Amino acid sequence: MKITFYGHASLGIQIENSHILVDPFISANEKASHINIESLKADYILVTHAHQDHILDVEAIAKRTGAVIISNYEIVTHYQNLGLEGHPMNHGGSWNFEFGKLKYVNAIHTSSFPDRSYGGQPGGFVLQADKTIYIAGDTALTYDMKLIGKQFDLDLAILPIGDNFTMGVDDAIQASKFVDCDRVLGYHYDTFGYIEIDKVQAKAKFDSKLKSLKLLDIGEGMEI
Repeated sequence: MKITFYGHASLGIQIENSHILVDPFISANEKASHINIESLKADYILVTHAHQDHILDVEAIAKRTGAVIISNYEIVTHYQNLGLEGHPMNHGGSWNFEFGKLKYVNAIHTSSFPDRSYGGQPGGFVLQADKTIYIAGDTALTYDMKLIGKQFDLDLAILPIGDNFTMGVDDAIQASKFVDCDRVLGYHYDTFGYIEIDKVQAKAKFDSKLKSLKLLDIGEGMEI
């Protein structure tokens, strides 16, 4: 499994011949100006919630690639009404896709489209393939994360660390304890002023708890 960071909360995940995008917000992110969305491969697009900084490029990429949009019922219905293909899910549900198994899990946040229409309830994903990863989405620290730690043997937890709108670094450390995973990829930070962090300090805090925080440059990938 290869994971590529496209800035903010946008990820690419390659599992053998399947290409997955997560929350593509790239074209309006000045920090990701060197990423050309026209060149990105996508067989599936995972959407955690409907805020613009997670859905901006969904429609354009799905139209070009024919990718299947996977999200909650309300978000998938929105895109199906635009003529795009989707697979609706809801909290607690799982489905076996060609790339592996997905479970849609709780997140504590809000969710509305840019026009303020209802975007369903926010969520995250646990993806089981050759490796098992938790994609938290935008969320506060929640005791529900303990259930993930009990149900799954995670190889990586992808957690927001920017604070203000989501968990910050300290809560992300606690979240990593709840999900019982010491290897964390941080995201949802530094895109704009509200969520700028001290990356050196963030890594030091994780190190002090004997945990690993990986912060990728935009466009950089990692194998797990």
